[in-house]
Amino acid sequence: MRKCFFFAGVFFAYLAVATPSWPMFRGNPGLTGFSGEKLPDRLELLWKYKVGEPVKSSAAIVGERVYVGGDDAQLHCLNLDTGKKIWAFKTKSEDPVEASPMVLGGRVFFGGLDGNFTALDAKTGKLLWEFETDDQIIGGANWVKAPDGKTDWVILGSWDYNLYALDAATGKEQWKFECQERINGTPAVVRGRTMFGGCDAMVHVIKLDKGKEEKAIESSDPIAASATADGDRVYVGSMGSQFLCFDVKLGKMIWQYEDRPFNYESSPALTGKLVLFGGQDKRLHCLDRKDGSVKWIFNTKGQVNSSPVVCGNRVLVGSNDGKLYMVSLDKGKKVWEFETGDTVTASPAVAGGKVVVGSEDGFVYCFGSRE
Repeated sequence: MRKCFFFAGVFFAYLAVATPSWPMFRGNPGLTGFSGEKLPDRLELLWKYKVGEPVKSSAAIVGERVYVGGDDAQLHCLNLDTGKKIWAFKTKSEDPVEASPMVLGGRVFFGGLDGNFTALDAKTGKLLWEFETDDQIIGGANWVKAPDGKTDWVILGSWDYNLYALDAATGKEQWKFECQERINGTPAVVRGRTMFGGCDAMVHVIKLDKGKEEKAIESSDPIAASATADGDRVYVGSMGSQFLCFDVKLGKMIWQYEDRPFNYESSPALTGKLVLFGGQDKRLHCLDRKDGSVKWIFNTKGQVNSSPVVCGNRVLVGSNDGKLYMVSLDKGKKVWEFETGDTVTASPAVAGGKVVVGSEDGFVYCFGSRE
């Protein structure tokens, strides 16, 4: 995850139903990081795929295919069952693809550090269109139905300070909203709005039909992580050692959590009562959504910049200590771990009983049960 620098739609019902696929960062437009999958207590390595360069992009899974970016400047499409390459698309530049891809309507969308946002045919990897921004794209894209109810719009942020809405079929710009600083994360979409934090230390609430700002709620520090939205509540960590809960309707902060002086760049996961997120204090935090009180804290041996995923009574998260952890949701106790060869900043993707995650050791890993 790149840092911030100073210069002087989807309703909560997603949490209640099984998700047969993981088509985007955090699994759904609200970015809740919740899966209806139930995993065994011990995962087995089913396959690993060599990219050869660090994998910081979080995967998308649709049908029997995995889509993931690599620092080799390529988007890779893999068979979910075997890990075999189906196709790989190389960008024009040699810049890494750190952003998470999104699959929608037979197309796969992703941004790159070269500033280009690309749409491919999800089946063949054929280039459909490209849209150029003026700086790096670090976060994944989101989507919303256009006001006509017939077409789809893709929503993305860039380091050029702009949030864009593009026609999914053509890449034509529908509107753009300019901030005062860089946009790192994926914008959350819920109830006709998008919510995102920026390096301008604001949580922006944008009406999606015309791209007009409805509210801007002030944070005390820049925000590098993606926010998670449920109804009028938005949850996000800051680079000033605080995790925050905002009420969009009221336009104010409801509570804030502060423990140690470390940044939060992990995006949160939500259940009906809990919010979970990693910290650069090397810990996974679990809080009560209502008031921010601590339920439990799980310690790792490295920064936790990976974003957790909740599967039943299990939580999956990566750490800079090179491990993927599975802990119990109720008590925060370790159930299982797997050590890769380097830092795990990517977030797990879960679908079809399988867990897919990349590592900076240059491999994409798939875990599940062999039974």
